[in-house]
Amino acid sequence: MREDGKLDYLELPGGELAASKAFYAAAFGWKFIDYGPEYAAFDEGLDGGFDAQAEATRAPLPVLFATDLEAMQARVEAAGGRIVKPIFAFPGGRRFHFRDPVGNELAVWSET
Repeated sequence: MREDGKLDYLELPGGELAASKAFYAAAFGWKFIDYGPEYAAFDEGLDGGFDAQAEATRAPLPVLFATDLEAMQARVEAAGGRIVKPIFAFPGGRRFHFRDPVGNELAVWSET
């Protein structure tokens, strides 16, 4: 069951997506669901995905869950987080990205 503020997803740089998928499939038996030519999702103990978009984050991106995205964004800002990508829609929900006070980028997503 998903819980507010808990790690829920891990997004990794995809680089050459076909090579990434081939490696993880061969080494660990991972299976993927493709969401277009630049994104492949996995469910291998922790849900996640490889993002091959050139402008995507070039480091692992921890993604937390929120039932009320706007309220969670307000909490993040009140605690000193800086919004770097305002709330946007994606297949499956909406999310925003923020940097914590030391510069780590994280995201928070919601199904609605």
